[in-house]
Amino acid sequence: MFLHKLISTGLGIGYIGKGSGTVAAVATCVVWYYAQVGFPTQIIAPLLVTLLITLQGIRSANVVEAIWGKDHQRVVIDEIAGMCITLIFIPLSPKYIFTGLLLFRFFDIVKPLFIRRLEAWPGGFGVMADDVLAGIYANIILQLIIIFNIF
Repeated sequence: MFLHKLISTGLGIGYIGKGSGTVAAVATCVVWYYAQVGFPTQIIAPLLVTLLITLQGIRSANVVEAIWGKDHQRVVIDEIAGMCITLIFIPLSPKYIFTGLLLFRFFDIVKPLFIRRLEAWPGGFGVMADDVLAGIYANIILQLIIIFNIF
């Protein structure tokens, strides 16, 4: 149980309370950048890490839901997974990472385009699915920003 609490709270970030999702997303950006700074062309490792975080997030969210209830604010592993999805296949650049952070938090908070519907899914799937879709939307827009060289 302790391990699932640790994972689902993003190593304790979820205990911060209000704003913990944003803190988890920012922490993910920092780790993402510094874990790859010497290896900017990595593709497989970030993809595998993102997949593992997402799958483990589903599992841990299922376990802690029995204690804390449906999609408790302490659970931030979904923001971590969503932020990783946002940054997949994005050049390792602070401006793109920061833009990805803004886009992901927008989609995660506003929940447009069917994102809110996914929260109704049962258990850990519901906890993770809305943030996964928010990350996909943010990634698509970020890819377009890069392709069209908007900045």
